[in-house]
Amino acid sequence: MSSSSAPIWLDGALVDAATAGVSPMDHGLLTGDGVFETLRVYDRRLFAWDRHLDRLAHSAAALGLPLPDPTTLRAAADAVVSAAPEGDGRLRITVTGGPAPLGSERGDAQPTVIVAMGTLRAFPSTEAVVVVPWTRNEHGATAGLKTISYAENVRALGYAHAHGASEAVFANTRGDLCEATGSNVFVVNDGRVRTPPASAGCLLGVTRALVIECCATEGIACEEVAVPMDALRTADEAFLTSSTREVQGIRSVDGADLPGAPGPVTAHLRDAFRALVARGDHLS
Repeated sequence: MSSSSAPIWLDGALVDAATAGVSPMDHGLLTGDGVFETLRVYDRRLFAWDRHLDRLAHSAAALGLPLPDPTTLRAAADAVVSAAPEGDGRLRITVTGGPAPLGSERGDAQPTVIVAMGTLRAFPSTEAVVVVPWTRNEHGATAGLKTISYAENVRALGYAHAHGASEAVFANTRGDLCEATGSNVFVVNDGRVRTPPASAGCLLGVTRALVIECCATEGIACEEVAVPMDALRTADEAFLTSSTREVQGIRSVDGADLPGAPGPVTAHLRDAFRALVARGDHLS
């Protein structure tokens, strides 16, 4: 369950990741019924914990999944981080529907709760992306929720890798820009930053929100607005944001280069975000 040899927290206790297990009847395994959050750990400190916990609670409430109380989750996270061999990495909190009968109906068991920390690969300063031939449904029952139903993302990343890229970008059913598989997308034209709003069907990332705040602090015009898909291909600059990537420039879209990636606005916001982390803002 973890990419390291450190213990994980499973249903109330630290256990060995190599021998830990969940029921083969777990509803998360059988149907993808669950939610999760991934957050950065810097020098054994959790980044934007409150924001991630709020989003986890929002996703869980939308699926009707009860969560442990925040104090318990924080204690679990602290225990996992303390036991990890390295101080930097990614922490994932996963909550599933727990053991259930075969089929879509949830059972009466308590949810399965897992907290695990793993290593984080180094991301390059820029990434190649492709637009996949499948759309996000902005009207779907799980639109905007961080669920564990990631088969669509797995398929999309496979498509991206087969086409020489490292990230896949989705349009929504209206043909507007939605999001990437694990990141939000921003485009820049004439120094103005745009990113799709919640109504586009995207997950509202924690790093996305902090970058929008950085735009305000740094005096960079930014708006949440519907973005036509072609705007990504013709942007002066474009970039991805996520907890693991932070701010990462897009160097090409569908094999066509964007000029000078990372562009000046992207680099400015990347540095502003890194300065925010270095100051200890949102670290706890």
